[in-house]
Amino acid sequence: MTGLVVGSRRFRADREADWSALEALLDRADKTSLRRLSDDDLLALPRLYRAAVSSLSVARATSLDADLVAYLEALSARAYFFVYGVRGGLAARAARFVLRDLPAAVRGLAVETLVALALLALGTVIGFILVNRDPAWYASFVPEALAHGRDPQATTASLRATLSGGGDQPLALLAGFLFTNNARVAIGAFALGFAAAVPTALLMLSTGTMLGAFFALFGGRGLGIELGGWLMIHGTTELFAVVLAGAAGLRIGGAVIFPGASTRIAAAQAAGRQAATVMIGVAAMLFVAGLLEGFARQLVTGTVARYAIAGAMFALWSGYFYLPRRTR
Repeated sequence: MTGLVVGSRRFRADREADWSALEALLDRADKTSLRRLSDDDLLALPRLYRAAVSSLSVARATSLDADLVAYLEALSARAYFFVYGVRGGLAARAARFVLRDLPAAVRGLAVETLVALALLALGTVIGFILVNRDPAWYASFVPEALAHGRDPQATTASLRATLSGGGDQPLALLAGFLFTNNARVAIGAFALGFAAAVPTALLMLSTGTMLGAFFALFGGRGLGIELGGWLMIHGTTELFAVVLAGAAGLRIGGAVIFPGASTRIAAAQAAGRQAATVMIGVAAMLFVAGLLEGFARQLVTGTVARYAIAGAMFALWSGYFYLPRRTR
């Protein structure tokens, strides 16, 4: 025991100067930034880090005192992020995510996005055909809470009035309600992807049937064009987000079904990381859609103006996600 104590003290005495120097450098970098360090300090930082890691390895191997091992672990971990960590502050990392990481993640789901869009379109066609043939199908596709009186029993005049904007409900409250509903659909499409993507596909279809049912009802009263403006002023953003959420769920489900050389858990985890990046963008799109749905749709009552806003938003999102970018 005496030999271990003596060895620990000698070990500390021989190397403590380097540890103190490294700790002092890290303290200065924390208070200012790495850019404020001199060239000599920047050259010394990786050398001192390697010395600390080497000391930690020796301390663990020779069973020196636990406090010393804990100190060296904390010092090495702290230095690691300065030597190998991400350069730049929070603003730089956020800019990189917005400008590079998110669009790249969305482009990586191109196949799944097309599949989700096809399922949504198929559901729309099915809903339109069934309701057009038998209006009784309308209640099966459109929940009463979302219909708000827009059903086959409504008169043409009342249906036209619902497309004019306004309403008794405060716009901020309406925007919050609609955003919550849209977010629930998108999150469900993403989360259900773990169940082999089957529920995600069904949710895409059901969303489409609801859309088709609306068009069958209003189109049968000669209000199809007006309904398109009423829906698409926010729909090009909202449905784009829902399709991307569905694509994220399909990617996870595909990884579960076809894991390749990896295990299913490892494949699902890898797909989940990419899908989670896309879902951050989906959340932002749903927030914008909620504002458009709760405010712009109520304040902008002209059909042409609504289509113009819808087209501008679709061009904005498409350009942001899919226009090629220079890589470093």
